[in-house]
Amino acid sequence: MGIGELLWDILPDGKELGGAPANFAYHAQALGGEGVIVSCIGADDYGQQVLDQLNTLSLGVEYITVDETHPTGTVSVQVDAEGKPSYNIHEDVAWDFIPRTAELTKLARRADAVCFGTLAQRNEVSRATIQAFLQETSDDVLRIFDINLRQIFYSRDVIEKSLDLAHVFKLNEEELVIVADLLSLDAGDESTLLVNFANRYNLHMIALTKGERGSVLYSEGWISSHAGYKTEVVDTVGAGDSFAAALAVGVLRGQSLDSINHNANRVAAYVCSKPGATPELPAELRNLMRPMDMEVDNGQYSASKNRYERKHK
Repeated sequence: MGIGELLWDILPDGKELGGAPANFAYHAQALGGEGVIVSCIGADDYGQQVLDQLNTLSLGVEYITVDETHPTGTVSVQVDAEGKPSYNIHEDVAWDFIPRTAELTKLARRADAVCFGTLAQRNEVSRATIQAFLQETSDDVLRIFDINLRQIFYSRDVIEKSLDLAHVFKLNEEELVIVADLLSLDAGDESTLLVNFANRYNLHMIALTKGERGSVLYSEGWISSHAGYKTEVVDTVGAGDSFAAALAVGVLRGQSLDSINHNANRVAAYVCSKPGATPELPAELRNLMRPMDMEVDNGQYSASKNRYERKHK
């Protein structure tokens, strides 16, 4: 499930449903999981259109509340010649005010995985709800912190608290430099920084994405590097969220570190080749996530759920 922002990306060619948590939930469901979104929308036309679109995508809306005071969130998106988006994220919108409810507490206690970021924690109301939700999950829930630095909507305090609550930390190369400096981690090469992050915050896994150059996964002393897949990029909106979803499903189904990396890159590359964040995934990608692939990389690593249970708590 994804918890946080839910909004319309206003793109040059029209609007697309957006927000990392919604994108994560969509792709997790497309890969065989149950996609759940926790967020808040306004009592307006955009809000109704969100619900209509989620119904079209076969995603449930029972954990999306309606705010009578604040409008549904929107983001103005510009896409450069390389397909990379830039964002103007409007403030004081409904997803800044996600309420804490008894229903969310019940959801926290039955979740298998939750993905969250910094953006939806920019306002104290949603920040308190998100952090309380994470604390209410059981110890064996896979908590993925997909940092998604946007504009000025992050701080050292929020990042450190989020890392303390996470099992998995996902970020890109630009974010690695920013966060390492912000958290005063010792300078070093990429591998050193990943190890330092994992050790300081007791992380089960770190996922470092590199765009067209693939990704690196680090977990408990083992590293998996993937060069990525060449694709004709239409836009990169939602690619990172699809990567996170594939990672989550792979971990929960016991796939090896290399398999997770391979599959997440394939899914992300496909999303880059299509417009928007939530294209329909072809059967060949949906079938990548076969249950309980317990293979081990040269006898070295198995990303089983029990493994991170033993490491955390």
